[in-house]
Amino acid sequence: MGSGTWAARRGQIETYFDRTAAEAWKRLTSDAPVSGIRATVRAGREAMRATLLSWLPAEMSGLRLLDAGCGTGALAVEAARRGADVVAIDVSRSLIEVARERAPATRGRLRFAVGDMLDPALGVFDHVVAMDSLIHYRPTDAVAALAGLAPRTRGSLLFTFAPRTPLLAAMHAVGRVFPRRDRAPAIEPLAEAALRRLISREPALARFAVRHTRRVQSGFYTSQAMELAAP
Repeated sequence: MGSGTWAARRGQIETYFDRTAAEAWKRLTSDAPVSGIRATVRAGREAMRATLLSWLPAEMSGLRLLDAGCGTGALAVEAARRGADVVAIDVSRSLIEVARERAPATRGRLRFAVGDMLDPALGVFDHVVAMDSLIHYRPTDAVAALAGLAPRTRGSLLFTFAPRTPLLAAMHAVGRVFPRRDRAPAIEPLAEAALRRLISREPALARFAVRHTRRVQSGFYTSQAMELAAP
């Protein structure tokens, strides 16, 4: 997908995670003590990761999985432990370096790479997981990304989006008062009904149906998971 808005936001995200927040995210995704607010985000992310993993097969030998926006690699490692051949990709070189340092030995193959999750050269997968990696993009760009992944996905597309809630809207309003240099890339809230409409209108996603959806809320972390499954 060559959208200008996608490319521009991708650049902002890369800069944020490689420069502004690299150390903060390294700490957040470790066992190190964190502040109360960050602790709620850590707990929320752990609950979301557990949700997504529960929708994947317990035995994944012979299956290929793309962790699209893998961060420091926790989900990718678990999928490889189940026997999957995993390609874990992220735009942030800093996060990929941390993921490689932390990765233990696994049953399956595990390859970390810096790059674009939409690169067709990555090949075909049985399952694709995009945990909190599409939430910074406009809804139309996020659905277009799913459409780009769909022809190369045999089984399921698992992803998260930021549900449109009053609490989340208030948090975003507060976030806008901070100096621009300290802000994370903006999250794009989206009502589930609106997302379902966008998906239903996308021809590339016609063979997929919504099989699961679940919201996770923990303090300052609010995200909703959805599974699109092929027959």
